Amino acid sequence: MSQDQIKVGAVIYDPRVTVIWGIIADFFKEEGMEIDCVFYKDYEGQVDGLMSREIDIAWNSPLAWLDTYLRTDGKCQMGSMRDTDRDRRTLFIVRKDTGITNLDGLRGKTIGFGAIDSPQARLIPINHLRKHGLAYDADYTERRYDIGVGLHGDHVGGELDAIQALKSGTVDAAVTLDLNWEAWKKDGTIDEHQLVCIDTTDLFDHCIFTAHPDFSTERFEEWQKVLHRMDYTNEAHQKMMDMEGLKEWVEGRITGFQQLREANDYLGFFGR
Repeated sequence: MSQDQIKVGAVIYDPRVTVIWGIIADFFKEEGMEIDCVFYKDYEGQVDGLMSREIDIAWNSPLAWLDTYLRTDGKCQMGSMRDTDRDRRTLFIVRKDTGITNLDGLRGKTIGFGAIDSPQARLIPINHLRKHGLAYDADYTERRYDIGVGLHGDHVGGELDAIQALKSGTVDAAVTLDLNWEAWKKDGTIDEHQLVCIDTTDLFDHCIFTAHPDFSTERFEEWQKVLHRMDYTNEAHQKMMDMEGLKEWVEGRITGFQQLREANDYLGFFGR
């Protein structure tokens, strides 16, 4: 097996990404498998980079995985995820004083969503509304908060703006990822006496490593074995894992992307 560097792509959704990948690269070097980190400003550029073989492996958002899956006719290779990427939900939030208690109460209302390309804060919840009888662009008004377009919602910007708009009464409801909701309850961003969750989407998955179809499957498996040796009890690894929001790397799966695939079909996001 060739010992050439494996090129791994990551999107700079936050300045700490370079620190995270510096720690990961150091660990891989210690394990005798060198990686070259290639950084991109957005996910479209990263998927382009994977397609043109600038990189072998991409650390993809769910939407970037779908883009890659479609561009490779389903032949891209599935890799690992964070433990926190599994079984996420998006919550539908309203102000308690509105008296809205279910999704049907949002008929004719204005709903605050995150960025146009956010799986959790726009695409998946719009598909959830469709499944519950509320048609897009007909049964409610969409108000988008297009923060960080190109980053596929890998930030709290748009979701936080939507929640703030809900608090001020600019929108009648807002959607947000469960992890953000829990974090905002803890830090006081939201007051549970004022805001309430009226519904949630089904469970879905988040980020996943994706390899080019032509990248050696054996090499990809070896790479993942090394990745899974990262240990939260190791101080250096813990620093990286806290920044990247995980306790351990786990086996990937694509079953958790079904709702996103439905949303893409419904909204024609990729025009396919």
